[in-house]
Parts: sequence; C-alpha cells; structure tokens
Amino acid sequence: MFVAMFLGGCTVIGANGAGAEYRIALLLPESKTARYEAYDRPFFEAKVAELCPQCEVVYANADQDPVKQQQQAESAFAQGISVLVLDPVDSSAAVTIVASAQRHKVPVISYDRLIGSPELAFWVSFDGEKVGSLQGKALVEKLADQGLSSGNIVMINGSPTDNNSRLFKKSAHSVIDGSAYTVIAEFDTPDWSPDKAQEWMAGQVTQYGDSLVGVYAANDATAGGAIAALKAGGVSPLPPVTGQDAELTAIQRIVNGDQYMTIYKDFQREAEIAATHAVALLKGKTLVGQSEETNGIPTTLLTPVIVTIDNIMETVVADGFYTVEQICTPEYAQACAAAGIR
Repeated sequence: MFVAMFLGGCTVIGANGAGAEYRIALLLPESKTARYEAYDRPFFEAKVAELCPQCEVVYANADQDPVKQQQQAESAFAQGISVLVLDPVDSSAAVTIVASAQRHKVPVISYDRLIGSPELAFWVSFDGEKVGSLQGKALVEKLADQGLSSGNIVMINGSPTDNNSRLFKKSAHSVIDGSAYTVIAEFDTPDWSPDKAQEWMAGQVTQYGDSLVGVYAANDATAGGAIAALKAGGVSPLPPVTGQDAELTAIQRIVNGDQYMTIYKDFQREAEIAATHAVALLKGKTLVGQSEETNGIPTTLLTPVIVTIDNIMETVVADGFYTVEQICTPEYAQACAAAGIR
C-alpha cells in the first residue's frame, strides 16, 4: 500500500518498507501548465506501481525555479535514489544536476525537455520540431481559408529556458516566415506564464488592434492569456489562436470558437515509457530508444496530433483523454451541440 511522506516541502509517494535500491525520483518543472500534476505525475506513479510494487517514487515539483529543482535533486540523492527522471526547469542549468547524479552513480532519464548534457541514459519526449511546424501550418492554412492574402501575426513563444520551446519557435518560424503573413512582434514567455503572456498581448492589442490576423501561442496556457487580452481589448472577431497540450479549458475554448487549435500529446504513453525505462534501469538493464539517437542518447520521440473543432471526437474523446461530459458542461452545451460533440 502506498503512503505519503514529505521531502523538503514536496510529497514523496512510496511503499512501506521500500529499500533505498527501489527509489526512483520524478522531478517536474512547474504547475502552471495543467498537464504535469493532472497527467504526467499520476500516470508515471501508476506505471511504476504496476511494474515494481516495492518501488518508491520520490516526487517534487520545482514551480519554475531552477535553484529549487537543484535542491530537490540533492535531497533525492540524499535519500539514496537509484534512478532520476528529470524534466528540467532550465535545460542548461540542469546539467549540474546530471553531473551530481553521475557522482552519485544515478542514471538520469531526461523527461519531455532535453537536458543539455551527453551523460543521459535516455530521453523521451514528443517531436518538438513537428509540434512547431504543425502549429505554424495550421495557422497559415486557417488564414488562407479565411481569404486573407496577407496580414500581421504575433508570436507568443514558450520559456526561453526550455529547450522544447526553442524547437517549437524555430519550426513555427520556418512555416510562417515562408508564408504571405508577417510576424510583427514576438515574445519569449518567462516561465510559460499565462499572466505574462496576457500582459504582453495587451500591449500588442493597444498597438496593433484589429490589424492582427493571427496569434501563434506556443501552448494552451499562453493561448488563454492571449485570448483574455484580445477580449479585454475589444478585438472582435477573435483572430485564430494556436495552442498545445490539449488542456480541457483549451478544448472548451475551441468548442466555443475562441481558440482555433491545440496539439494533442499522449501524456500517458510518455509517462509510462519513462516509468518503464526507469524500472528497467533500476534492474540494471540497457535502454534502447524507439527513435534515432540524439547526440548518442537513446531516444523515443512521440507523434503530436492537431486538434480543431472538426476532430475533437476522433482524438481526445476517442482516446479517453476527456469525456463529452467533461467538455460539454452547461456553459458549453449549446456550442457542443452545434459542433456535433455529443
């Protein structure tokens, strides 16, 4: 039976009497993005419990603080963990955590975001370049479908400390820059903060107003901030806004016509792959990726999927990610009916 303990202010979930050799640490970067606490953590813990009932998962969330994440890692090492699964706040700063893990003879799995170190046992994520190109292509095609032959776009990118956000930005640019539309301003959002995205977007609305034809937002949290700023600024109709992570609130915004698209990523599969490989490392097995190696690191990159109003039933509902009842609350019932979501 699993019990709750506390480690330096963070919850530790583990089995009674588990020895140090059965400890696996999961360190996640932040909680402003809904996915980490709602999906990644519970899916990871459940898979470890299934594969290794005697294992103990040492969990901590860094709340977008790289110093705090370093402290959480050192605390985990002090508990005698055997494997570290790390989603870094800062991909470069986390190199010091990997170096410390090496000194403690603890293999490190880079989870979702790639850590800038060659000393990794494994990396599992989604194809970040594919994500950015899908977002950019979806936005450009939507604007063309609206009959717009030119126009201004703003880009709200992810955190500058997140290696994935650099991939999203680069690939989105590769599509948008070759299109008929012009990026007139862009913002790298500190900490992926929706509040900071909203504040920046409010300034763009003041400056450019109704001349904006589209908004590239790197994820659903920043998209939510952008949409709030557009509405507060009286922009109507709203321009197409992209997103990522298929958060429930984003799916509801899509149903309601406020957000154009999001990227659906199978967090369960990602978390379960990480858990499976962590248990394998604990048992001394050699890991092999399902994609080409990344700088010599065994890698598995999963495939992202576009979600719009047209395929909600075939994607997030069909996969059991959300039920129709979760999406179509009373506030969205009429919009759901109009979209055929039932």
